[in-house]
Amino acid sequence: MSDPVHPIAEEDLHAGIDGQLAADRQPIVSRYLQDHPDIARKVAAWREQRDALRAAFAAIAAEPIPSRLLMDRLLQHRITRRSVIWRMAASALLAFGLGGAAGWFLRPGVQPPGTAAITLLAQQAVSNHVVYTADRRRPTELGAQQRDDLARWVSNRLNHQVVPPDLSADGFSYMGGRLAATPDGPAGLFMYDGPQSVRLTVFVLPLKTAGEKPIQRVDFADVDGCAWIDKGIGYAVVGKLPPSELRRIAEGVRQQLSRTT
Repeated sequence: MSDPVHPIAEEDLHAGIDGQLAADRQPIVSRYLQDHPDIARKVAAWREQRDALRAAFAAIAAEPIPSRLLMDRLLQHRITRRSVIWRMAASALLAFGLGGAAGWFLRPGVQPPGTAAITLLAQQAVSNHVVYTADRRRPTELGAQQRDDLARWVSNRLNHQVVPPDLSADGFSYMGGRLAATPDGPAGLFMYDGPQSVRLTVFVLPLKTAGEKPIQRVDFADVDGCAWIDKGIGYAVVGKLPPSELRRIAEGVRQQLSRTT
């Protein structure tokens, strides 16, 4: 049971996962999890997702800091800029313009055009892929037997008809999917299991103002993918596969999904 004076909050659970929980709260939280197995399972899933994200981006985190970002370089650069007044003014004006644009594009519901949209689409697709493919207990919200129910659910939430593509010809069996959350609104995530237990995901996100973009390769850490925008809808195919194979699968997915629009 929880402390009646200081009841267990979600912040306590996350602090326990991150090793930041106060020593006097640890036994209280432990007893609470023992008395609430459903919450304990949720905490275990959070811990698995955290470990999966750390593993996926460990290579980047281990890389040395680029020399241009070292403190002495930054200080020297700042001093140099201060020595010329007009450069300061130009830099300030440029920073204001770029900062304002970046802040605008990163606001929820505001979507950037062109290449920036592809980048944000790919980041969302890879993030959801890493989190949910690592979940061995419940990687999907609705399973393969509920394919039609998921298609209706996702289509209604995205206000766009979408059906999980058939990748059996490529050796991938449909596992199920879920509705994913992004800063730009709901997205559809469909998951597949292939040879040697390689999991593949197809990500669908409306990007009404982004324009058309052909299939492009995206690469984050050790996860590759292909992303494109067609008729205001962003698509991405993500998985640990050779780029040529991913491209071939993405072409097939594009053809299948284009017939549902």
